[in-house]
Amino acid sequence: MKRNRGFWDASALVSVCIQEDSSQFMRQQLRKYTPVVWWGSGIEVYSAIWRLYRMKEINDRERLGAATRLQALKEAWDEILPGDDLRNSAERLLEKYPLRAGDSLQLAAALVWCGGRPAKRAFLCGDERLSEAAKVAGFAVVELPKEGRKEARK
Repeated sequence: MKRNRGFWDASALVSVCIQEDSSQFMRQQLRKYTPVVWWGSGIEVYSAIWRLYRMKEINDRERLGAATRLQALKEAWDEILPGDDLRNSAERLLEKYPLRAGDSLQLAAALVWCGGRPAKRAFLCGDERLSEAAKVAGFAVVELPKEGRKEARK
């Protein structure tokens, strides 16, 4: 069965790597949508893994498992690389939406991926502000279940 591609923000990827309330739902989405990501997503997810480990929210076994899952994801995902178009788009998005810099880069990468035509393109996300901006931009947003959101985990 051929899977569709969907844009995954870092919070959605964290939910696949770390066991949390939304993990089962996001792993089901992973079977539906091959990830397309911003080039910095791997770093964001790795940062979240180590932050959770330092905060003692996950143990060493869980950290190693999360890092292994992240590596498997990295081998399978498509990555939108940095460039002038991405940077310029991210700057314009900051003027239009109340986003953080990293979130504007993620939304810009998603728009680069779809050639500026987001209609019916999946955007998987666990950040409320980024989800809202992606909806307004025209993406079909697949959100993490509300109880599974960990805004600080990205």
